[in-house]
Amino acid sequence: MCLANTTSSTVPRDCPTPKFPDFTYDPPMTVRYLLMAALCCAQPIRARALPAQIPDSLERKSYDWLFERIEENSSDAERSAYLRTFVLKAQKEENWEELSNGYKNYVHYAPDRQKLAYADSMVAAAKRSNRNEVIGSAYLSKGIAYYGQKRLSEAMDSYLVADCYIAKTDDKYLIHKTKYHIGQIKSYLGYYDEAVSIFRQCIAYFKKNNTRAYLNSLHSLGVCYKMAGNHGMCTQTNELGIAEGIRTGNHDMEPYFVFSEGVNQCLIHNYKTAIDKLQASLLGIRSNKDFSNEMVGYFYLGKACWGMGDKERAVAYFKKLDEIYRLRGYMRPDLRGAYEHLISYCKERGLLQEQLSYVEKLLEADKKLHLTHAYLQAKIQKEYDTKELLAAQQSLKRSLDNRKYNDQILAAVIIALLLIVAYGTVRYYKNKKEARKKYAALLQRIEVISKTKAKTSDPEMAMSRDAETAVLLSLKKFESSTKFLEKDLTLTKLASHFNTNTKYLSLIILKHRNKKFNEYVNGLKVDHIAQRIRNEKALQNYTHEALADEAGFSSTRRFVNAFTAITGISPKYFIDELKKSPDRE
Repeated sequence: MCLANTTSSTVPRDCPTPKFPDFTYDPPMTVRYLLMAALCCAQPIRARALPAQIPDSLERKSYDWLFERIEENSSDAERSAYLRTFVLKAQKEENWEELSNGYKNYVHYAPDRQKLAYADSMVAAAKRSNRNEVIGSAYLSKGIAYYGQKRLSEAMDSYLVADCYIAKTDDKYLIHKTKYHIGQIKSYLGYYDEAVSIFRQCIAYFKKNNTRAYLNSLHSLGVCYKMAGNHGMCTQTNELGIAEGIRTGNHDMEPYFVFSEGVNQCLIHNYKTAIDKLQASLLGIRSNKDFSNEMVGYFYLGKACWGMGDKERAVAYFKKLDEIYRLRGYMRPDLRGAYEHLISYCKERGLLQEQLSYVEKLLEADKKLHLTHAYLQAKIQKEYDTKELLAAQQSLKRSLDNRKYNDQILAAVIIALLLIVAYGTVRYYKNKKEARKKYAALLQRIEVISKTKAKTSDPEMAMSRDAETAVLLSLKKFESSTKFLEKDLTLTKLASHFNTNTKYLSLIILKHRNKKFNEYVNGLKVDHIAQRIRNEKALQNYTHEALADEAGFSSTRRFVNAFTAITGISPKYFIDELKKSPDRE
């Protein structure tokens, strides 16, 4: 967790990143500490509001000296005295930067229920410093405090404010620290390619500047690879992280790399290995009071046990996840599957009351996920991804220092806006017309696919000795089956299934289907799900996430992108148009 900044170049106190994934340090609190904290928070900015005085023995001590005592003392009572003295000294001297640092220390050491109160005082003090790097750092630390409690919407708001201030500075450390935390939000939203790019930048910077931040960034990169389905790169990154921890002598993140690999192995169905790694690393996860990753551990342990046929043991893990969800109110998109398994389990055993309870919890979790996802997505797209455009706009405004051109510029802007609106209106109706054409083309395509599949049910043609004909025959059988719905299907797997090599199979697909492998398989998946959506009205009420699963895509984003690229229209538009045609079966 981030502590205090310093004006001294020899004693840097503001660590570049919290202990990922936002470890919270929650030491036991003594009565004396609570009394001191209450006094210190009564009026966070004005020193006269604090009746207590700085002890004579600490009166002349520097901020750096006090900070070192705060870090090295394990006694709550002694640390409380130094924390309080730090704040009182800064208030007395009206040193707003150090006052902000003092409250930042409290944010680090206080229990969860008090962190955000101290964070507000930290930001208030920082604002009085009138320094962009101090204000930006304070907002960033406040966002980290929210993220530690998994209040992602509030964390995102704080990160965006921090970014506005930090972008005005040349502080590379704060800039990359902000990037890291924005990357966490992008990863949560499923923007894995963008998050990977951010974490690579952080790795390149922090490798030379801060070991712990470097290891955190490596871990986050591995998580992105894993969730994007690049399991090989995830394993390589986890192994690199462990090796780098050994090389640098920093072993804090080792349990997290082992934990990440456990989840990775579960996703590729190596359940025994997954269970061993997850169980070995969970102790370290719990010791850091990292409840979100504890939930992840229980989910994938349950998933692995379920995959091995041990449903009783799996259900016990899923129920542990449910306990934390009820206590913390935090849910992640991939963890909702725990409730689906619990519902299935109760249904098999006729436990109707429990089944209903888990159905209601799943509905509640889905609603919360939808609201959080929509809020974060809007924020990150509108307020962060357009940052470069806004920066260019501000640069343009600063360059217009001659006031006599203001009227001309305003007129030009108005004309440009009118032209943009006119152009947008024309494009809207043109796009709508094009979408209708593409919708009709998709329906026609579905009809052709249905007839083609009907023909493939005829008796098999005789196997030819010619290798190309044999592969083509295998492709036709493959296309008429549902094997292409497998989420982890690769060119290597399919070539092995056809008893040929990857290079030859790739060339055959390119020659006879005029597509590369991924485009070919995605096309089969999209055609399949489009046909089902048209023929099965129940699917028209499915979420994109559920449709992605039915179509065999590893993520909702990949499904939507593939559907739009192949058909020219979005799944939502396709479903909306189908619903407008009640006569269509």
